[in-house]
Amino acid sequence: MKILLALIIFSLIIVIHELGHFLLAKRGGIRVNEFSLGMGPRILSKQIGETRYSLKLLPFGGSCMMEGEDGYNPETDAPGSMMERTEVVDVLSGEKNRRRQAVLVNGIPEDSFAAKSVWTRISVVAAGPVFNFILAFILSLIVIGSIGYDAPVVVALTEDFPAEEAGMQPGDRIVKMNDTRIHVYREVNMYVQMNQGKTVELTYERNGERYTVMLEPKQAENGMYYLGLRGSGVRMKGNILKTIGYSAYEVKYWISTTIKSLGMLFGGRVGADDISGPVGIVNAIGDTYESSREDGVFYVWLNMLYISILLTANLGVMNLLPLPALDGGRLVFLILEAVRGKGIDPEKEGMVHFVGLMVLMALMVFVMFNDFRNILM
Repeated sequence: MKILLALIIFSLIIVIHELGHFLLAKRGGIRVNEFSLGMGPRILSKQIGETRYSLKLLPFGGSCMMEGEDGYNPETDAPGSMMERTEVVDVLSGEKNRRRQAVLVNGIPEDSFAAKSVWTRISVVAAGPVFNFILAFILSLIVIGSIGYDAPVVVALTEDFPAEEAGMQPGDRIVKMNDTRIHVYREVNMYVQMNQGKTVELTYERNGERYTVMLEPKQAENGMYYLGLRGSGVRMKGNILKTIGYSAYEVKYWISTTIKSLGMLFGGRVGADDISGPVGIVNAIGDTYESSREDGVFYVWLNMLYISILLTANLGVMNLLPLPALDGGRLVFLILEAVRGKGIDPEKEGMVHFVGLMVLMALMVFVMFNDFRNILM
């Protein structure tokens, strides 16, 4: 069951990501040769118009393959004269014995990715991650509309810890920690975790009045520093505007958490054992399913939606990292083109992305090995 659930969740997230590229490509007049879910050889495939829609063997990843996406060399990729701006030529479409008519613009087919303006190409590349964030928002609307948001309300205090000693009480609503506004209780836990041992200027609300206290975290037996606050037990529902607002906060929380976690990783504060890949995620989905199954189908459904919010927001952030072979890496080259007024040599850019892809593949192998090791230990 956990594998089936994982496949459904992964497929949804990947399809939405690639759909972003697909829709913006179509809007920009770019030919999409293939839209696929999965990797490797095709299992099912159907040609509709100019695009082939495919389901592939390996259930990870997907693609939106656009004409001229990896650059276009008019001397080798398109027959005909570079000087003829409107010459009609036959160009192979990638499918055996299928040809199409294409109009050349400066030696490049006018419906290719490479022929479009830099801003059109930027919008197409950025659309994948943006659609992941849109999906996260829609799923958040469903979750928060069903059970409300986790209000930043103190449920209990730990004896002899800073919060109790400063006079805080159950029912206090936390509104600010130093310069960070607090909207949901998880932000309190995340702030303490990310700022271990640092003094916090905390503002809370009680009976309509606000109070500010200075709290110096206290070290517990496990070596971690805490303020002595316990919450996340109060869920509140609001009107439609509040539901929309807190759904946006939910997406913001996961984007922020992903970015901060990456900062901890690169800063050496997170080890390799804390990194999870597809295998670890499948295992986590299975654990969540088993733990929520006793509560009924409704809570299984909500928990799967919640995991999907986390994963799709994470994928959106990861794809925007300025690394070769990722959408973020491609955006770097496009932004440089917009600033310089001319593009980078396609061969050099292609080599950078190829090296980046090899590094990412090696990282994926390492992460999967690490997943298996953590499961077996």
